[in-house]
Amino acid sequence: MAIDYQERIPNNVDLSEDRRLQRALEAWQPNYQKWWQEMGPTEFQTHEVYLRTAVSVDAKGWANFGYVKMPEYRWGIFLAEPEAERKVNFGEHKGEAAWQEVPGEYRGMLRRLIVTQGDTEPASVEQQRQLGFTAPSLYDLRNLFQVNVEEGRHLWAMVYLLHGYFGRDGREEADEMLQRHSGDPDKPRILGAFNEKTPDWLSFYMFTYFTDRDGKYQLASLAESGFDPLSRTCRFMLTEEAHHMFVGETGVGRVIQRACELMKEHGEDNVRKMGGIDLPTLQKYLNFHFSVSLDLFGSERSTNAANFYSMGLKGRFEETKIDDDHTLGDALYPILELEGEKFVTNQDNALTVINERLRDDYVTDCDRGVRRWNQIIKRQGINFELKLPHRAFNRQIGSFNLANTSGVRVSPEGEVITEAEWTQKHGGWLPTEADRAYVIGLMQPVTEPGKYAGWIAPPARGINNQPVDFEYVRLN
Repeated sequence: MAIDYQERIPNNVDLSEDRRLQRALEAWQPNYQKWWQEMGPTEFQTHEVYLRTAVSVDAKGWANFGYVKMPEYRWGIFLAEPEAERKVNFGEHKGEAAWQEVPGEYRGMLRRLIVTQGDTEPASVEQQRQLGFTAPSLYDLRNLFQVNVEEGRHLWAMVYLLHGYFGRDGREEADEMLQRHSGDPDKPRILGAFNEKTPDWLSFYMFTYFTDRDGKYQLASLAESGFDPLSRTCRFMLTEEAHHMFVGETGVGRVIQRACELMKEHGEDNVRKMGGIDLPTLQKYLNFHFSVSLDLFGSERSTNAANFYSMGLKGRFEETKIDDDHTLGDALYPILELEGEKFVTNQDNALTVINERLRDDYVTDCDRGVRRWNQIIKRQGINFELKLPHRAFNRQIGSFNLANTSGVRVSPEGEVITEAEWTQKHGGWLPTEADRAYVIGLMQPVTEPGKYAGWIAPPARGINNQPVDFEYVRLN
């Protein structure tokens, strides 16, 4: 399905055939552009950036690469190709034809899902808007901007659904997504992780690895939706999301590579003295971003999640590949719980703990990347291993919420400890103010093509078969 770039709003949904919707979105467009100028990448709006732009939703050759000024990037509305005779594959409506219009009885619940997902997209742009000033290379600067413009397009994807299927309520919700801002004390973003600061590039890489990976699982679950326009929207968003996670995994990997090189050259204790980020500090950042991202899946037991599933609105990861009845009436699923000072695995109704199944899929996926990072360390002959912390560590939502466990705290290894022990030791597990100040102090911009900051290794290859020393951003 080719994308029509002759339209004011590029799209593959025949927007010109629905003049009322087209006018509504064209009225929203100036507000979006104003938001981008005010809250997008600071002071880089006039520079040409080597960006990919979607020209098709076909899996082969779907994007073109070229220099674009970000405010001129052609954001638009792109849905994956429709599946012939698609059905609702789970819940109470299993086997029925997928919905092309919003089921009236589920209107509020479906709008809530779309708004929550949509709110995350501009939030991450806002969190990252200052990072351009301290990019470790033009290659990394370009990757930051690619992530930013695609998050902006993902906002467009959700706004299209709100305008196209939810009438006045949808239009109001779309307006409010430009009025909330990350970290704003009066109008913050809906989810806590999207109100955290992203003050340095190590945080950015961890965010794109861990938090964007949560996005992958949320989008994959919504892609199973019986509401076909949402499913098709999310399926194409997943195509773009893959690059964001690539930026995170390879970014952290390059920081690890450079740390190992410095350790071999100058000794384990001299990494910071030589301007690198030591592996224990990397572990602290990993602990923080993993635990914050775990909270994005919500409570282990959730009536809302059960309802979303039963209604056919939001499925499980790769729903159709799961070998069960896809209704979960009497099915059980294991869930980790704290009983006294011990963690035990109990069986609970699979429908009630559907969030936990998605979190399990996410943890397994995160661990694969950590193992790949450890291979970098092993190849350098360094005796160190990065690990995911226990899922009860540093949690703010769910059964292990620090505020709900009567003062019980959990170490990264999963040991229940006292409040006093937590106070004494948590600075060795999570980034301290001194750690963050050190990392931020390393963030000095490198703007010469082919040059890289001393705390990060160059990438293995360039973007779109370009050389590593390609001028990815024209700053002059």
